[in-house]
Amino acid sequence: MLTFTDAMQGMLAKMPTRRLEDGGFLVLLLVVSVAFAWLVMPFFGSIVWGLIVAILFRPVYVKIERALGGRPNTAASLCILLIVALVVLPALLLGVSLVQEAASLYTQLQTGQIDLAEMFDQVRKSLPGWADQMIVSAGWTDLDAARRMVGSSLTGILQSIVGSALGVGQSALQLLAALGIMLYLAFFLLRDGDKIADKVKHALPLRPSIRDRLIRHFIVVIRATMKGTVVVALVQGIVGGLIFWSLGIEAPILWGLLMGLFSLLPAVGTGIIWVPVAAYLLVTGSITEGLILTFCGLFVIGMIDNILRPILVGQDTKMPEFVILIATVAGLSLMGLNGVIVGPVVAALFLAVWEIVGRTHPLIHGEKREG
Repeated sequence: MLTFTDAMQGMLAKMPTRRLEDGGFLVLLLVVSVAFAWLVMPFFGSIVWGLIVAILFRPVYVKIERALGGRPNTAASLCILLIVALVVLPALLLGVSLVQEAASLYTQLQTGQIDLAEMFDQVRKSLPGWADQMIVSAGWTDLDAARRMVGSSLTGILQSIVGSALGVGQSALQLLAALGIMLYLAFFLLRDGDKIADKVKHALPLRPSIRDRLIRHFIVVIRATMKGTVVVALVQGIVGGLIFWSLGIEAPILWGLLMGLFSLLPAVGTGIIWVPVAAYLLVTGSITEGLILTFCGLFVIGMIDNILRPILVGQDTKMPEFVILIATVAGLSLMGLNGVIVGPVVAALFLAVWEIVGRTHPLIHGEKREG
């Protein structure tokens, strides 16, 4: 008959083997995960945007499925067609128009049709005496250096846009593959989103309360970032471009795109584009156009953020503006356009995790832990 002592000795003998097996499995899990991440890294952007599109259009998919009487494949297919019509095609058309406009502006700069030297001289001559004296007193008299800096910056932007377009044209197959992966992934995430979410929940090695809170926070931040940042930037860029076009300013699509990009940065905003243009119009004699642009910049473009953001976001997410600024700039520098979403999401999850630590850690709240 097996005694208690014998049973304990048998269990103790097996413990080192189990620990070794568990450690080996964890190493295998880590290696396989890193290998898979390395494998899909070329399509990281497609995966990110496929996930974002699925999260944003999930309510639309649910309504379509209910209207069809529970046909998930048909509902997901119709939702993908809607995404193509509302997102993909307009983005492609805007990209083509932007490249054409940037190429035309770059050609005019290279051929001298747009003479930055003459524009700077015109601005300097149009300034009143007190303004010119302030420039001299401040030591800002090296206008040649400023002209070269502005010219090189603008030329660099245009070269980057045109060069990117040529790169896309030469790798059209890769672009189509990335777009196809995004839509294909979005289809399955829309159709099987609940099942996939359940599997992810059970796979995460976290307590259920913390796990569910982080997942909810992740979804809320994705929606809030897209609605409160990307949608607002898109509207500001479109409105700004239309205002520039109505005033006859060269390259309105380019300036609209730049206003949309700068509106993503809370401390910068669209004013970095329209304020210098309005000032140039005012000092060079185009008083009416300058006043109209100033009025529209302050009370139309500037008010879009104040009006739309509370409506679209509400109280979904509360992050300090300096955190959003740092996360967005860091995301842009590390990941390009994908960083606009990834940066704020990582920052929001960082704050959420540390908030949970502050509420549940035993060193902060004694030995009381969240159940």
